[in-house]
Amino acid sequence: MNDEEYMRAAIEQAREAGACDEVPVGAVVVLDGEIVGRGFNQPIGRRDPTAHAEIMALRDAAARIGNYRLPGCELYVTLEPCAMCSGAIMHARVSRVVFGARDPKTGVAGSVIDLFAEARLNHHATVSGGVLAEECGRLLSSFFAGRRRKTLVA
Repeated sequence: MNDEEYMRAAIEQAREAGACDEVPVGAVVVLDGEIVGRGFNQPIGRRDPTAHAEIMALRDAAARIGNYRLPGCELYVTLEPCAMCSGAIMHARVSRVVFGARDPKTGVAGSVIDLFAEARLNHHATVSGGVLAEECGRLLSSFFAGRRRKTLVA
């Protein structure tokens, strides 16, 4: 599989989040060409502010692999990671992060700041952004447009 195919798997996870009325962000963790972790946003349903897609996918991968460290793993996520998720990605020792849409408000892989390029931190994943960015962005735009419509009707 290639980056776009893995991102499509992350998009499917994002659709799961949207179906649960959560912000549609999805993620998958890949090791040696195999998806070993999946996750989607669930902070509302789980009543857990840390239940972002990336965290859920990292937890799933760590449980399957049997280690909280995920060296050699790649994380594909539909939205640029926030500071919390980026910290978890670094602590897990993920080797590569690939994201879809940029997040100009909370993204820390280059939009607001770039934590992954911070030389003082002890782990550095390589980062690629913009994979299927339009499709990932449309999921988010449609979700929030629907929320605004609900608010206007209520």
